[in-house]
Amino acid sequence: MTRTTKIIGGTVLGLIAIFAMALVLFMNYDWNKAKPWLNTRVSDAIGRPFSINGNLSLTWEKPPTRQIGWRNYIPWPHLSGEDIRISNPDWATASPYMTQIKRVHFSVDLLPLLDKKITIPTVELESPDVSLERLSATQNNWSFKTSETPSEWKLALGEVVLDKGTVKIKDAVKHADITANIDTLDDKQIAASKNTYGVGWTLNGSFNKEKVSGSGKAGAVLSLQNQNAAFPLEADVKVGKSVVVQVKGTITKPSDLAAIDMRLHLAGASMAGLYALTGIVLPETPAFSTEGHLTGSPNRSGGNWVYDKFVGKFGSSDLSGSVTYQSQENGSPLIRPRLSGEVVSNLLQFEDLGPLIGADSNASKENRGVAPVQPSDKVLPVEKFKTDRWDSMDADIKFTGKKIIRSKDLPLDNLVTNVHLKDSVVTLTPLNFGAAGGNFSSNIKLDGREQLIKAEMKMSARHLKLKKLFPSFEAMQASLGEINGDASLSATGSSVSSLLGNSNGEVKALINQGSISKLLLEEMGLNIGNIVLTQLSGDKQIEINCLASDFAVTNGIMQTRSFVVDTQESLTDITGQISLVKEQLDLKINPHSKGLRVISLRTPLYVTGSFKNPKISLDKGVLALKAGGAIALAALAPIAALAPLVAVGPGQEHGCAALLAEAGSKPQAPPPGKTRTDRPVKN
Repeated sequence: MTRTTKIIGGTVLGLIAIFAMALVLFMNYDWNKAKPWLNTRVSDAIGRPFSINGNLSLTWEKPPTRQIGWRNYIPWPHLSGEDIRISNPDWATASPYMTQIKRVHFSVDLLPLLDKKITIPTVELESPDVSLERLSATQNNWSFKTSETPSEWKLALGEVVLDKGTVKIKDAVKHADITANIDTLDDKQIAASKNTYGVGWTLNGSFNKEKVSGSGKAGAVLSLQNQNAAFPLEADVKVGKSVVVQVKGTITKPSDLAAIDMRLHLAGASMAGLYALTGIVLPETPAFSTEGHLTGSPNRSGGNWVYDKFVGKFGSSDLSGSVTYQSQENGSPLIRPRLSGEVVSNLLQFEDLGPLIGADSNASKENRGVAPVQPSDKVLPVEKFKTDRWDSMDADIKFTGKKIIRSKDLPLDNLVTNVHLKDSVVTLTPLNFGAAGGNFSSNIKLDGREQLIKAEMKMSARHLKLKKLFPSFEAMQASLGEINGDASLSATGSSVSSLLGNSNGEVKALINQGSISKLLLEEMGLNIGNIVLTQLSGDKQIEINCLASDFAVTNGIMQTRSFVVDTQESLTDITGQISLVKEQLDLKINPHSKGLRVISLRTPLYVTGSFKNPKISLDKGVLALKAGGAIALAALAPIAALAPLVAVGPGQEHGCAALLAEAGSKPQAPPPGKTRTDRPVKN
């Protein structure tokens, strides 16, 4: 052996000896002596106090997972620390500590350290107590101080093994104060769940000023690296008095809360109640429930979500469809989140639409958490629209009600509307539905950018069949003809009642051909003799020359400009007004016969009273004069006593062409908040 070889060999043996001695010292070193140094370095790095208060130890173990080739024989250092604490910033109020952990275990792969990469396959946490707190969108206790220059060292954390513990959330932004308790499931529970779940949890607290409670199960191992590893989650949560949220599914990348794939069940007293939980503006409805497929991922703006192929009910109506909620587009946040999609009801109960405008009963209002504010003597809804929520999102939803179930008094079908919400302005363009063999078409705009809503409505009715308008009125069943009408109104207000009570515009309707029951006309004119004759000889149809109505609406008062029913045998004028402000009727019906009537007590009819309790009365003065004349003449001759009861009409047409031309012109309305300038009407 040469001298050089001896030197090299000795050097190598020396290095091995030094390394062996260092390894022995490293393995037997009391790491508790290093705690002050570690505590100081970590505290400086995160910008707040960090401490390991219990025992700190290091042991050498086989790699936790099988390695390739010779790497499988290199032991890994396994560190264990007890009573580890990370303090909260000074402004936090929920707890002095952000994190307290009874014990932490983890192993480190040595070889990646040569490439300045800290690889920790698994971290085991025993009895963690975590307190998360947020004061604003930019101030929270889980964001630590970061260095101005990026670190050359990288951390690769594989998975977290959960044990019993507590998580507290106090969020001033979402008005949340929730505590969740986590506990390990026993062997029987794990076996029952087919090894899907490892821990169970319960929670209590408040969210957006609503009480929250719930329970569920989750996986015991939370994978932070493997994007294909599905983390199972099951939850049953109740928010407020009625909202129930149930989910069951997986999260495939919990570190980013990405690729959420779950079955979602929602239920509550009203869809509007979901606003406190989701921030999504939905209409007032009767009690509802839906179930569908939820996919998506949250982000700082709220997340992008798809609720696909959901089915359910609201009230007695069915519901199905798909909706998408987006807070970002192409990676950039939107000015306001956007809700879009299509919703269908195959069998829609008309009364289930009442809560949308506050037209449901007080009992229904109380059930959906709204004060029963509707006065007992009022018909028009006084419940206010919640315009303060309209600025929280935009929306574009198509709703279709294929078959509408309603009382037989007015059959409706095929309701279609596109609901648009943008910058606090709601538009229904169009709002169409079928009725009485014809259809209603309207465009409605509600501008909620100011304290009072500015509303505009244009509506047209086409081809409404007379007999179908009154299906339960036997005298109308042989009638022919169609009604066409138009309305244009504008208003300011905060409810349906106040909007109509402040409305301005015009309402017009006409019939330019058709027929009507003679018996019905005779009854309207109180032509007793002709009623008897018609009953004996049989009813017949009288041709309608025209029916034309024209109302001017000023400050909620509908004033008749013309309202005439002209037939071959009679002419009926209707005058007066309808107060939408006070919900009062004040109409006078003046029937005029064009031919001879055998016995006629014809006298004006008055329609008065409230919308809730309308009244029909006769002009007793005119009726008394006719009766008195008959009694006086009866003393002279029995036949002469019939003279005051014989009416001869004018026998001339009323000029339908002019009426139809006026009624057929398009109605106009001033801008919302402006009053009509022609023929002002006092309230």
